[in-house]
Amino acid sequence: MSVGRVAIITYHACPLAAPGQGKSGGMNVYVRQLAGALGNQGISVDIFTREHPGDAGEVEKISPGVRVVHLPGGDAETPMNGLFEHLPGFLDEVLRFQRENGISYEVVHSHYWLSGWVGKELARQNDIPHLITFHTLGLIKLQSRVGEVEPAKRAEVERDLIESAAGIIAFSPHERDAMVRLYGGSSAKIELLPCGVDLSRFKPLDRKAARERLGLNGGKVVLYVGRVEPLKGLELLVHTAAQMETCQDVKVLVVGGANDGDEEVGRLQDLARDLEVEHVIDFVGRVDQEDLPLYYNAADVCVLPSYYESFGLAALESMACGTPVVATRVGGLSTVVHHGHTGYLKSWRCPEAFANSLEMIISSEGLQDSMGKAARRRAEEMSWERVAAGITDIYQSVLSETPSRPE
Repeated sequence: MSVGRVAIITYHACPLAAPGQGKSGGMNVYVRQLAGALGNQGISVDIFTREHPGDAGEVEKISPGVRVVHLPGGDAETPMNGLFEHLPGFLDEVLRFQRENGISYEVVHSHYWLSGWVGKELARQNDIPHLITFHTLGLIKLQSRVGEVEPAKRAEVERDLIESAAGIIAFSPHERDAMVRLYGGSSAKIELLPCGVDLSRFKPLDRKAARERLGLNGGKVVLYVGRVEPLKGLELLVHTAAQMETCQDVKVLVVGGANDGDEEVGRLQDLARDLEVEHVIDFVGRVDQEDLPLYYNAADVCVLPSYYESFGLAALESMACGTPVVATRVGGLSTVVHHGHTGYLKSWRCPEAFANSLEMIISSEGLQDSMGKAARRRAEEMSWERVAAGITDIYQSVLSETPSRPE
């Protein structure tokens, strides 16, 4: 059975939101890029997300065959741990939109556990298959870093979704194994399909020209791109900067987070002052998506010091630009970064070990060049077109296993 129209549920993560600020990040990029690639394959996609300040109205077409539908789903200022109570109202709005527009879907594909609750009910009421991509799992986050807090309801809902979904897309073997080990899931319905990257946007550029565009003159550049929050482990990057023997010749750029007034940025700036490396680290704040390739290309190496990454999209974007990556060996990062070939994976959160790997790369043009070329080759295997083709195969597989509905 061919797939004609898909409902994507991404309740709290609008694909139009700018990545790197607040809770916007890789999931927003993933949903938008996947939907666009599915649209290019001739599948019609409606992306349902909640209203937020700055959206352009209820329905916005973003690419051929792809629409974002903004619907009421609780106050925009509601914290993450208070969103669950608004899900029934959001579901009612999705059903209303579907009913008033006379739309039918073949598949519901949810992203994250909150969306999964909505997606499961939407699929049940339409008698169609429900697929889910979790992006992160609550029990892994709680195990990854002391001090992480998750809503009590989250693990219960995730366990129910893993049991009830027709299919689950996992980014890495680590994520799949966690679903089986921590949630009692069946590996038979978990499909492995890594994230993708826009190879036309993220590509190698002239490093000197990129640095000139960004006002970077001389020295080496170490880059971090992503949300600025405790789970991202940026204190390790600050401590690493203090350990680097070549510190005086290095600039560390932190791209993401609010440009001012951010509590976590303030904490990290205080730490940098305590370690006397405040002159080394530049908290750039959020930058536009179209400018990110300049930063990746200006960098000698990209660092992801996270406690947990379900995938690590920034690592893949960096590699697509031909820039090696040094990252913690957590979650899906070991699926993306090939240790010793496209960068280094570190098993311990040790500043000395991170500093050693960074200095090995930035002090050897030959190593940096060979790793950069290997990184680009690896990224070329992970285009969004390939991801969309794999997702379409999964859609068709679950549809073929679903009993035909009576006319």
